[in-house]
Amino acid sequence: MNLISSLRGSMMENYFPAGCDPGKIDKLAEISGKDLTARKAWWHAEFEPVACRALADFETFMGHEIAREIQATRQAGKPLILILPVGPMGMYRWVVYFLTEWGVGCEHVHGFNMDEWSDAQGNTLPPENSGAFQYAMQEAFYGPLGKLTVPAKQRHFALKQELPTYAEQIAALKKKGGRLVTVFGIGRVCHIAFWEPQFAAEFATVAEWHAQTHRLGAKLHPLTIEQNALTSFKSRTTLVPAFANTIGPGLFLAADKIIGGADGAFGRGMQWQGLSLRMTLHHEPTPWIPSTYMPTLAGRLFYLQELAEPLVAECN
Repeated sequence: MNLISSLRGSMMENYFPAGCDPGKIDKLAEISGKDLTARKAWWHAEFEPVACRALADFETFMGHEIAREIQATRQAGKPLILILPVGPMGMYRWVVYFLTEWGVGCEHVHGFNMDEWSDAQGNTLPPENSGAFQYAMQEAFYGPLGKLTVPAKQRHFALKQELPTYAEQIAALKKKGGRLVTVFGIGRVCHIAFWEPQFAAEFATVAEWHAQTHRLGAKLHPLTIEQNALTSFKSRTTLVPAFANTIGPGLFLAADKIIGGADGAFGRGMQWQGLSLRMTLHHEPTPWIPSTYMPTLAGRLFYLQELAEPLVAECN
């Protein structure tokens, strides 16, 4: 007896996006250990999952990867376009540490935050609100960099007036030789940014879905809201907005390189991201599971080794 056998007539019956197959997903949940990194035919030749023994390793490795991109593009005299997440977050202090140690400035860096909480019309939280992603980035990254920081005019946030201009701005920077790097986490429902799986139902073709650059006031899946209640709002679900502004696959899949992170463990054997990681790596690419496209790009996905352990019940 499990969710699949008891789904009919339950409150969960219409909970999953139409294109998701719970039976197939459950089979992917059986993957563990070394099998988690067994390569699939659709993976990019230069895509690499990287296991991290502890959270400290994860944050350091991912931070170093981002810092090296900043250093390398500066040395090459090229603009660096960073699509940035708020979640994971721990790597930013290591980006700051490495750049400070190396004396590498960020005058050539253009940061584009991938999403922001909003209402249905795309209006966002004020930047001084501690739940706002703009606030989080200032506190974790832009502020601590001090004199080495990204120029204020080159920090972009997913606000109602600015998000629709991202595609044009990024295209202009790429014409100047800019390198585009997507830094990302994986949502409970396998979203990238806040590009939710249920959006797939709106598009007649994969090409049409793939072309979408952004959405204002995107309606969030209930699992996304509850995930963030647990990870960012100290369980206070009532603080989490039900909508968000977000970039789409037309931007996050246009990357020259990806740097991803999966650190979704709570401790004491509890976690939330093991299934999402397996779906990302082992389900063939589909708009119904947006993160499945990330392994088709060159780059690295850092993950906690704990997430590779067998997904079996353990009552806590």
